[in-house]
Amino acid sequence: MANATSMREEAETLAVKALGFVASDPELLPRFLAITGIEAHSIRRAAGEPGFLAGVLQFILAHEPTLMRFAEETGTPPAAVGKALRALPLGDDNHEHSI
Repeated sequence: MANATSMREEAETLAVKALGFVASDPELLPRFLAITGIEAHSIRRAAGEPGFLAGVLQFILAHEPTLMRFAEETGTPPAAVGKALRALPLGDDNHEHSI
């Protein structure tokens, strides 16, 4: 079984891949920006913020057709996206975070 650090690193890698998927899609990117309220030029900086990568995975998971297309185009099992979400800070309630 992978340790928590390697699980988080794998989850971050998958989330970055998901962000690239969203950013490269002319229909998904505007929807992502509208839902999150973030501006396109702020994405790179926001990606380093706690919870942002979890938010990207939540965006993918919230729309089954998007999830299935991401899974197909990247060769990622759909269940791996939910598993990755749970390994990220703010992806569930088991991570410590400051307010």
